[in-house]
Amino acid sequence: MSEISVQEADFDTGAEIAALTMGDVDAGAVVSFVGLVRGGKVAAMTLEHYPGMTEKALSGIVSEAKARWQLQAVRVIHRIGRLTPGERIVFVAVSSSHRGEAFAACEFIMDYLKTRAPFWKKEETPEGRCYWVDARDSDEQARARWS
Repeated sequence: MSEISVQEADFDTGAEIAALTMGDVDAGAVVSFVGLVRGGKVAAMTLEHYPGMTEKALSGIVSEAKARWQLQAVRVIHRIGRLTPGERIVFVAVSSSHRGEAFAACEFIMDYLKTRAPFWKKEETPEGRCYWVDARDSDEQARARWS
């Protein structure tokens, strides 16, 4: 099972994990990641995407993970719209027979999502300044280790 959503609505991590493993007695491990909006210098973040292209990119990332590791199921949710500190942005969950494959696949999906999925991020400062966020070299370096 693979399910991908790009949505404005928040998500329930417990419900998503339960759905991921429902009826699957072969899963021996579930690894999940939840990304949050950081506060401090950020008052809000707006995420935009290109509908159709984004889902296709996410599907490709999940397909590549499934080709590398034996996975039972994968769930990816990425939110769009205006989010404030503490709100959930992204959810990635992977189930597998073994924990090593689940950990590796979850990390791989996040590293590729950060660098290959067509999302654009604009941050607002507490003073009201807005700016588009450029890609980080550290994200590219994390992705490059999977090559």
